[in-house]
Amino acid sequence: MGSAPRGTPGPPAGGTGPGGARGGGAPRFSPPLPTGTRCPAELPTEDDIYCRCLSKTLCHTSTPVTVGFYAPCGRRVFSLLDKLKGFMQEETARREEAEVRKSHQKPRSPEGWGLLQLLWYLAFYKPVITEVHLRRKNIEFIFIRFSAWQFAGCDKLWAGLVTTLCDSIRHHFGALPLSCYHVMGSRPRFASGFSQREWVLKRNTCLKLWGMLLVLSAGLAVLLVALLVPGVKDNRALKVVGSTIASLSGSSLVLGAVSIVKNLLVSEKRKIERLTSSDKFTTQLGFMSKVRNEIEALVDFLAFMEIFERRRLRVVLEITSLDVCYPEKVAGVLNAMNTLLSDANSPFIFILVVDPSVIVPCLEQTSCMKGLADSGYLYLNRTVTLPFSIPEMGSRSKLQCLEEAVQTREDLLYRVITGNLERNRRRSRAKGRAEPAAPGERGGREADAEAVSYIRAAFRCLHDAADRLHRYVPCSSVQVRRIVNTIPITLRLLLHHGGPRPDLSPRAAAAWVVLANQWPCRLSWALQCLEDAGQQSRPPAALGSRSLWSIFQEHRRELCAARAALRNVLCLDGDAELFETFLARDFPFSAAEAGRLLRCTVNLDRSIRRAMGLQRGLDRLARAAAAAAAVSRGVQCPPAE
Repeated sequence: MGSAPRGTPGPPAGGTGPGGARGGGAPRFSPPLPTGTRCPAELPTEDDIYCRCLSKTLCHTSTPVTVGFYAPCGRRVFSLLDKLKGFMQEETARREEAEVRKSHQKPRSPEGWGLLQLLWYLAFYKPVITEVHLRRKNIEFIFIRFSAWQFAGCDKLWAGLVTTLCDSIRHHFGALPLSCYHVMGSRPRFASGFSQREWVLKRNTCLKLWGMLLVLSAGLAVLLVALLVPGVKDNRALKVVGSTIASLSGSSLVLGAVSIVKNLLVSEKRKIERLTSSDKFTTQLGFMSKVRNEIEALVDFLAFMEIFERRRLRVVLEITSLDVCYPEKVAGVLNAMNTLLSDANSPFIFILVVDPSVIVPCLEQTSCMKGLADSGYLYLNRTVTLPFSIPEMGSRSKLQCLEEAVQTREDLLYRVITGNLERNRRRSRAKGRAEPAAPGERGGREADAEAVSYIRAAFRCLHDAADRLHRYVPCSSVQVRRIVNTIPITLRLLLHHGGPRPDLSPRAAAAWVVLANQWPCRLSWALQCLEDAGQQSRPPAALGSRSLWSIFQEHRRELCAARAALRNVLCLDGDAELFETFLARDFPFSAAEAGRLLRCTVNLDRSIRRAMGLQRGLDRLARAAAAAAAVSRGVQCPPAE
């Protein structure tokens, strides 16, 4: 990876343990900032920090990517999605402004004069992907929210997902450009060599068009001569020849216009609905290939529009309310995401909003899982490439939620108006009419540059052959991508929670991400035992000095006894011997450090810990009942762990 930006303090090179270079001590992190009893307006809430870090990661992550937005259902989920959308739009405006200053080229828009220019390019030019286009940093997000509840009554829920996607893209760019692309558009190709030309003339199309126009002109001239010139009016043969030539040459133009009108009247959504509404659609040969062809044409159109608008396009598809649908329909949506919408060049970002404690039992009831996965967790992990488990609501977020709850309707409307004014100000800044950046914005850029330097250092540790961390990285490409996508969010959250500090090690953060990815069940068990011990009478200082491995070792027999109830989550873990080597020797995280890192952990499903906490509570009740029964019979029972 690259080096740290000039003028930005880089990560430390020394140290011991997981926080150091390659030693065996324990990582050191400064304690989190204290939380006040009142949330100032300028102080971001915990939800703001999580959503901002995720938005910055999605701006750099390659597509397609599926974000597992793990959270219990409720209004907070939609509030988080709105925050995420706002931060991504803010990042879009900032990048747009920087790109205009660098290239001195404003992005195009398919509106007004830009629409005529787009139709001209569609008809006579082929797009070329050049080095200039690949280096562009400005990006536009197209947000589409798919509520599965609205399509829960249809037989094929995945068809509702596809039709919503096609219809939203059609409405965003307009029906005319998309219809013309189906008839006249060309798929972008990569440039040969270092050519900077983004548009190449369609010579064959131009020659054919000029030929048809010449033949049409000749036919019309012959027909006019046969009709108007005296002495030739009675020549029927000349009239027939002129009319025939004119009609044949003009028929191609008429057929092209008819095709465009047909695509204008019959949208992609209507085509797919017509296919699925047929009584024999399940027996039609090539039915899924027809649907896939429609999606491939849509992806090619988006690639065409990227070059025309001079920016990258990303389609953010928010999938909500899957928890209220039938199991087979839920599995159909996930299969559509994995097969129809996950080509290597597709610009899709899926945000799968689900509660794992609800969706996993739902998936395990489906017939499509037979032979594919042993549990619903494994099936979900094969779909999600960026897990993002929403933590419990922080104190500042809770205060803001209470403040909004007691506000009147007029106050909320006023907040909407001020939000619109702020967005308009950002758009004007993107067009180059704004004042210089404020000191707070300059500080944000410096913090972002520092985060980038830490992320690069963490990635260097992953592929360093001399570092022991690469031994624990799995061989599966899907799991590797989950780790690579999660490390930037974890480091950004660490910087947000603790601020710039010299003892923060990117290697420790990368090791913690690998630990949560490779052994989610065993790590969740150790953290749950640590939480239960902290809620009892043990002093917190004694717990914080203990290693996480010693806590797990103390309660491993209890986990072994509960393996039948936790069978579905135990199968998520990797090699048990490697887990012992990881925590006991190479990365001996302490309980205090685990507690600080937990608040920045997004790739550990919190529903697993909730299930373990419930199981431990039931086991304690069972042991207490058995002890009481033994005492009543006069038999001494061994004490519970």
